[in-house]
Amino acid sequence: MDIAENAALVVVDVQKGFEEAGFWGPRNNPGADDNIAALIDVWQASGRPVVFVRHDSVKPGSPLRLGSEGNELKSYVEERRGKGAGAELFVTKTVNSAFLGTPDLGAWLGAQGISQIVLAGIQTNMCVETTARMGGNLGYDVVVAYDATHTFDLEGPFGWRRSAEELAQASAVSLHGGGFARVVTTREVVGAAG
Repeated sequence: MDIAENAALVVVDVQKGFEEAGFWGPRNNPGADDNIAALIDVWQASGRPVVFVRHDSVKPGSPLRLGSEGNELKSYVEERRGKGAGAELFVTKTVNSAFLGTPDLGAWLGAQGISQIVLAGIQTNMCVETTARMGGNLGYDVVVAYDATHTFDLEGPFGWRRSAEELAQASAVSLHGGGFARVVTTREVVGAAG
């Protein structure tokens, strides 16, 4: 696997509000935060660009609503902002795709001449997947570091309920099998970026 010298790491919605287990329910992949931190460290040390994305929920009861403590980036992410040798962007959004936030992610990537993005963050099957699908549709070479993401159990139509692990795997199969992105491990990404 090749990771471009100017590939952008897009860190999606790694926010304190996702720690509220009573709101979200059971999650998968307890190692996600360590893997996200490792990716940020490798990107910053190599001078590659990093994009930090924050979801500003417009739902009044959401732990991610603007102005709440849960809206803040997790401490290990916030502490790393501004520490890299490469370009950095901070995007806020109210929808699932980081490409529909402020400032315009696509315009920034284009101005930097970036054609490859590596995604990590929360939730695998929500904002990470939506950003990956849109990135693929826009012509970017999209890589998803699967074990640097996590999600939560969810109930859908007809009383169907799926575990966080089932949802994450289904997301990975759809993205990879559908040609939207290459879904790989953090170790593979770090090895190729080092």
